[in-house]
Amino acid sequence: MSEDRRLRVLRAIVQDYVQTSEPVGSKALLDRHHLGVSAATVRNDMAALEEEGLIAAPHTSAGRVPTDAGYRLFVDRLSAVKPMSAAEQRAIGQFLEGAVDLDDVVDRTVRLLASLTRQVAVVQYPSLSRSSVRHVELVPIGGHRLLVVLITTTGRVEQRVIDLGVDLLTEDGERTLATLRTELNRATSGRTLSDASSELAAVPDRLDAGLGDLVRAISTSLQDSLVEEREERVVLAGTANLARVGPDFATNLGPVLEALEEHVVLLKLLGTIAEQGDVAVRIGHENPYAGLQATSMVSTGYGVGTDLVAGLGVVGPTRMDYPTTMAAVRAVATYVSRILAD
Repeated sequence: MSEDRRLRVLRAIVQDYVQTSEPVGSKALLDRHHLGVSAATVRNDMAALEEEGLIAAPHTSAGRVPTDAGYRLFVDRLSAVKPMSAAEQRAIGQFLEGAVDLDDVVDRTVRLLASLTRQVAVVQYPSLSRSSVRHVELVPIGGHRLLVVLITTTGRVEQRVIDLGVDLLTEDGERTLATLRTELNRATSGRTLSDASSELAAVPDRLDAGLGDLVRAISTSLQDSLVEEREERVVLAGTANLARVGPDFATNLGPVLEALEEHVVLLKLLGTIAEQGDVAVRIGHENPYAGLQATSMVSTGYGVGTDLVAGLGVVGPTRMDYPTTMAAVRAVATYVSRILAD
């Protein structure tokens, strides 16, 4: 049996099983696909695929279904991920570009992914540890109080109100704020948060004693806000889609739902995201967590420029339309990256 023909038969079995959810027999393959061989040859090919552990019989009188190894070979041998149509890409762009802030971007992204793939969508908030500082703004809000705003390259906005003990609404106060704003942005702009923190520590030494004290107060507020926001977050949508494919799970949905509730598990899985533009597929027992071993996860990274800041993807049954799902995940990540870069 030639390898090319074996792959054609395996591809046909995967495609039919994904579409029908019914075990696939040799007659169905011949009826639906132009394999160019006899029924006996197809049966022999299926027997060989079964011996190699790529397909299996769910019960004695049934046709065959792909195994985890069969899906893996199918995915690995995809010559290319079919791109989404121009109309689909325009719809994705228009839906995401309407977002007003980072929370809205994440919310729209996770809902869009769930809708496109009909799977459970998972989107990680941009990681602060991978973010850089875009700008620090200082806004007087009356009396001695100052609003300190930190904006990252990933759209995260952290705000703190502090009391500096000086009147900021006078002419001298405005000049002081202008100097502080310049020095703080010079020290932090374009730097990662850890590097920015180190640079902030050196700023007071470059200023007069009075200004140095003010910078220390502002720096403390910024660093406190970052410490409080260190915990990474994921957002899910489309969990109800699992009910649509309930029979795909050998026992019940309980273990899958419990695993999805453990956000630390999802963060660890997304922590091994592929390079930007590439799509990672983890199938069945390739998942290290028992509750997800009846599922597949398709994920990728998104970021700003060439810097990855987080991951997104979908979780669903192993009986998944992999080419379409991979295309959707990659397309959505591309648009989210563009939005964050603007």
